[in-house]
Amino acid sequence: MVEIGNKYTNDSVVTESMSARSMGSGDLPVLATPAMMALMENAAMLAVAPYLPDGCTTVGGHIASSHLCPSKLGDKVSATAVVTKVEGKKIEFKIEAFCGETLLGEGTHIRFIVDRTKFMCRL
Repeated sequence: MVEIGNKYTNDSVVTESMSARSMGSGDLPVLATPAMMALMENAAMLAVAPYLPDGCTTVGGHIASSHLCPSKLGDKVSATAVVTKVEGKKIEFKIEAFCGETLLGEGTHIRFIVDRTKFMCRL
């Protein structure tokens, strides 16, 4: 059962494929905002995955985040998601990303619990 306080942190090293230059969100060799947000979204998905009913997963519905400072290639970054509200199939998270002790970005994220098979049949 998904509960308020469920939390997950993932770590990654900034690679060229995660750079603004490679992702097309800028032209510098720094962590791209979309890559940072993907790390935070992944942490949210993993924070609740063990607590879902069989055959279910979550899908992202909304994400809002700041991106406060750059991270260079080779930097170790981490993203954390904490469940702040559960309302039926809707789950809200506080999300943050850090490089060491430096806050890179923070925001909120909403995910929805879906049945995998039913969801894919809608495509």
